[in-house]
Amino acid sequence: MKNALDSAALNDAIENVHRAGMPGLFAEVRDGDRVWRGAAGVADVATGRPVTADMRHRVGSITKTFTAAAILQQVESGRIGLDAPIGRYLPKPVPGERGEAITVRMLINHTSGLAEYFPYAYPSFKAFPALAETGPQSLDDHRFTRFDPTELIEMGVTAPAVGTPGGTPGVYSNTNYLLLTQLLEQVTGTTAERYITRNVIERAGLRDTAFPAGPNVDGPHSQLYEAWFGMIDPPRDYSVYDMSWVGPAASLISTVTDLNRFFGMLLAGEIVSPSSLAQMQRTVPVVSQEGKTGGYGLGLYPMEVPGQGTFWGHGGTVWGAGALAMTRADGKRQMAVAVNMQRWNRLDSSGTPRPHPIDDALATLYRVAMYG
Repeated sequence: MKNALDSAALNDAIENVHRAGMPGLFAEVRDGDRVWRGAAGVADVATGRPVTADMRHRVGSITKTFTAAAILQQVESGRIGLDAPIGRYLPKPVPGERGEAITVRMLINHTSGLAEYFPYAYPSFKAFPALAETGPQSLDDHRFTRFDPTELIEMGVTAPAVGTPGGTPGVYSNTNYLLLTQLLEQVTGTTAERYITRNVIERAGLRDTAFPAGPNVDGPHSQLYEAWFGMIDPPRDYSVYDMSWVGPAASLISTVTDLNRFFGMLLAGEIVSPSSLAQMQRTVPVVSQEGKTGGYGLGLYPMEVPGQGTFWGHGGTVWGAGALAMTRADGKRQMAVAVNMQRWNRLDSSGTPRPHPIDDALATLYRVAMYG
């Protein structure tokens, strides 16, 4: 399983993603004690300012792993039952039979059957994956909108269910994680952001990871270019954005170095106990927002790499920003990649995203990063 860290191959692979059309990207790969950091392209297409590997970045749903870890800490302390009904803790947002049927575990692994609130909060976006009917207008309309998480949860809970509680495949839904952050607040008596900061981010010693204080990314960062399937052409910068539309489900700002440190410590049993980690690695089939079915655990998902074993981690996208962090089960090999453009695939007449050279170039970068 030993594989050298090939700096030349990694430099070529990251350059090729930029050449394929990504404005800028940066990454860190670790193999034992050896570390490679690289960057390619620009942080600002207007000025040509280059991206650097130490930039802070919106990491989207990678936040869910932090939230799941925080919940499992509370499970360990006996304040939350992993298989207890959510209605026991939050009877108001999830009332009646549904509150009795949906457990905490089902929220974490997306098998609650609760719908995604997103198309209801952003009216010009119809439900995924009917992308042909969507328009980017809502993006600008909501740049500074302050969403109330209680209202977002209500949109998801009152929308038609996408499955039965505990049924598989589950359907990925941010509604689940907004409920989990309310659960954290209920049992800890503090905000989810504050609890996660103290007990997950600070416990892991992450210096550049934080929930945003406002619509800006503090510190050195890239502009974030949203193409919305070619409907925004040229892609527009959405780096300044009020992240209350996802809250502690997907709003974290971090660096590739911090992401590798966090996942390394998590998989070493240093953020949650080894038995909690084993629960996190129990997967069920879940349909992603892109309509693909894959295994999902408790805020973690696996990538099987031929001949290299299993990598665990999470990906994330928000407007203009994407990130992926994967760590091999033994913790020895790690990869974290951040990109500054999203939804670069144009749509065909049926609304299906067309292949783009960026897809192949990124797949090659991931392959070189994970196993040389």
